[in-house]
Amino acid sequence: MSIDERLRTPALIVTAGCLIALMTMGSRAALGVFLEPMTVFHGWTREQFAVALAVQNLLWGVFQPFAGAIADRWGPTRVLAPGVVLYAIGLAAMAVSSTPFWLLLTAGLLMGVAQALSAFAIVFSAFGRLLPEARRSWAFGMVTAASSMGQFLVVPLGQGFIAAFGWQEALWLLGLCVLLTLPFTFLLATPRETGTGDGGATAAPPVPIGRVLQAAFGHRSYVLLVLGFFVCGFHVAFIAVHLPAYVGDLGLSPALGAYAVATIGLFNVVGSYMAGVMGATHSRKTLLCLIYLARAVVIMAFLAVPPSAFSVYLFAAAMGVLWLSTVPLTSGLVALMFGMRNMAMLFGIVFLSHQVGAFIGVWLGGYLFDTYGSYDVVWWLSVALGLLAALVHWPIREQAAPAPVARPA
Repeated sequence: MSIDERLRTPALIVTAGCLIALMTMGSRAALGVFLEPMTVFHGWTREQFAVALAVQNLLWGVFQPFAGAIADRWGPTRVLAPGVVLYAIGLAAMAVSSTPFWLLLTAGLLMGVAQALSAFAIVFSAFGRLLPEARRSWAFGMVTAASSMGQFLVVPLGQGFIAAFGWQEALWLLGLCVLLTLPFTFLLATPRETGTGDGGATAAPPVPIGRVLQAAFGHRSYVLLVLGFFVCGFHVAFIAVHLPAYVGDLGLSPALGAYAVATIGLFNVVGSYMAGVMGATHSRKTLLCLIYLARAVVIMAFLAVPPSAFSVYLFAAAMGVLWLSTVPLTSGLVALMFGMRNMAMLFGIVFLSHQVGAFIGVWLGGYLFDTYGSYDVVWWLSVALGLLAALVHWPIREQAAPAPVARPA
């Protein structure tokens, strides 16, 4: 074993992945605090800002299966490293976007592609190749919890940067913080990338991607998982982007909205970690049903009580426990059904559904607010979708899918 391999212990691998997820997901969650200062400064509508972030979410989902396929074939570091650099550039370019069109190109197109290359789905692929099976569910929960810790730390950091230096400088500083995670991407290199072997990746004949996709979409439980994850994307994107502005519309402090999003991140550290731990010993599909049902109840309760700082923080805490706790359970089901060989690509397809939901949630929130001056319709739609997602996950069968086979030579 080389010195490099001796240093790359499982603890160091998990730490590196968690730090990357913390900063990339944290800076993404912080974009909602820029809605008000940027729209006021440029004279844009909320829908114009929301469209750019909606496109970001959609393109993240569109490119995620391709990024996952590259990571599956050639290693996660070759995807993560350029993704981190591109995301830092996108944040800096967003700061100098002077028209909605340029915001669409920078915050939408550039950062959407960068998210696909640098987000936790690629970290999951690295963990699947580098960690023993017994520790994967725990590691998936850890990196998802780290994403939430990024939301807790980076959203207030972004708000603090805005208060201290202005929104443009805040975006530049966030871009610099993202760039500082670049060295950690090289700690997630697989044996194939480091030249020390293939890590078992080529132990069986390669299966054409077309046959893998045919097997996946012919498996009913996988299709249900794809459909259900749409709702998760709708919920988290709408709330992350529009909650700060919604809190201000209620007549409460604008800073309260940023702290509420941060609180969601803090409590989801617990939720994601517990989901990862429980997913190793309990029915993942049952846990997912309970999470989506609980989201619907929490949103209904938030709308029913009089608005106050206490109700906002209580909503944020409850929603935080449920926030990204779906991710380790969903990714764990994909790994259970199809194994690790094509896990990044197949989870990327599930994640595409998530991001279609995110696109609709972010855009619809801005469109309906500009049209009716209220977010009420989107809140109640979120309730209905939560109930629907609980029903969709129930028929999922937790077992391996029939394995796709390579075409005979």
